[in-house]
Amino acid sequence: MASKLSISFTKTHTLKSGLAILLVGQGGTKPAGASEADPASVFERAAKVSKFTGKSLSTIDIVAPYNSPADRIVVLGLGKQEDMTAHDWLTAGGTAAAAIKGAEHVAVYLDAPDVPLTAKAAADFALGMILRAYKFDTYKTTRKSDDDDAKTADKTIKVTLVTEEASAAKKAFSDAEAVADGVILARNLVNEPANVLGPVEFADHARQLEKLGVDVEILTEKQMADLGMRALLGVAQGSVRPPRLAVMQWKGGKSKDKPLAFIGKGVVFDTGGISIKPAGGMEDMKGDMGGAAAVIGLMHTLAARKAKVNAVGILGLVENMPDGNAQRPGDIVTSMSGQTIEIINTDAEGRLVLCDALWYCNDRFKPRLMINLATLTGAIMVALGTQHAGLFSNDDELAEKLLAAGLASNERLWRMPLGKDYDKLIDSKFADMKNTGGRNAGSITAAQFLKRFVKDTPWAHLDVAGTAMSSPSDEINQSWGSGFGVRLLDELVRSNYEG
Repeated sequence: MASKLSISFTKTHTLKSGLAILLVGQGGTKPAGASEADPASVFERAAKVSKFTGKSLSTIDIVAPYNSPADRIVVLGLGKQEDMTAHDWLTAGGTAAAAIKGAEHVAVYLDAPDVPLTAKAAADFALGMILRAYKFDTYKTTRKSDDDDAKTADKTIKVTLVTEEASAAKKAFSDAEAVADGVILARNLVNEPANVLGPVEFADHARQLEKLGVDVEILTEKQMADLGMRALLGVAQGSVRPPRLAVMQWKGGKSKDKPLAFIGKGVVFDTGGISIKPAGGMEDMKGDMGGAAAVIGLMHTLAARKAKVNAVGILGLVENMPDGNAQRPGDIVTSMSGQTIEIINTDAEGRLVLCDALWYCNDRFKPRLMINLATLTGAIMVALGTQHAGLFSNDDELAEKLLAAGLASNERLWRMPLGKDYDKLIDSKFADMKNTGGRNAGSITAAQFLKRFVKDTPWAHLDVAGTAMSSPSDEINQSWGSGFGVRLLDELVRSNYEG
């Protein structure tokens, strides 16, 4: 595995060696920690020569600075203090982590005199460092000896964050660390190859949350058949690996409070079934469980930080394979709701998994709201690219809260339409509905399909096909699997639903 960061906070720190990272606001002349790490004011000369102004995320890297105990000094610009948001502190931490480059001991001086620091900002900075440092290299057996990462591979890098807010920052970081662990869990699952992570193995990861106080049930194929989940089971019948439904409950709120429910599509690999996908890029379909990964990551976060809320997480876990026993285009299946579905395209399988999971969730738990996440359609990427996930909802208040949480976490959403005219596109001649309405409005008709299984419960569908995997790298994520949705939904819960 890649190096890990060991984060600590302190008010004072005696620098002896290693890397010192100093922060400075735009236009600032004296970085935090300058007297400790840069007694000879090497920074002032370097800043003048390089025309460094402290612009946001700009850096100066000073190697073997004169008369300094540090082996290297990196000065990181924060930009204008009035512009600093929570996400800015997060990305600043990510940029700092990127500068480590082989260092084993790092001291970061957070108290820039021209940029006020709160405990929350310090925790966000640390969270950004952890998220940026993440690498999935489990299956790499060799590294180049001259690679900076190779020098610290499998080692824990000690990072000391120096600030007057150390005590409060340490307390705030306990919540941020829970978020980091949830995001990393989601990233790990998305990055795992499908031959290692099948439905049963994924369910085992859900079971691990019992250590945090989460109640976990794993429904087998027989139990789902007894419940009438023929839509979900139809997707799985072409695979030799049996499906599972993982049900996770976190009971951190009052016993009388209805739970918030989060449902994830967990297709551990999607060949498309009989309607098989093209070979090019099919390897990416190991990430077709990105929605389920986000849900398990969220449940980990809520439990780890002891969130004062009742929450249910449900994962529909299947593999979609072409086989002599696989379902065919033209087949008709009966969902748990009793509604019948004509299979037009076996590659429109995620909605078949989700419709039974949604109905089961609503019927059993009577939740306050339901939010499902799924890498559901390529059409959402045509519409929104990889910068926003698609948001569909039957409830304006819930949609607005999700949009606000997206802006706060920078896991951004864009609301897409629903309507009767779109709904007509999935009416079937032979059954109650068909599982695809054709090429036009593909992401919308998929959402219309799901809407038929939620009754009047406030519900939102997040199509994360463009954001959960193979999304652009940024200051806090260099991984193929992004963990998208964990921070978004944690922000939603934290800001709106905790008692």
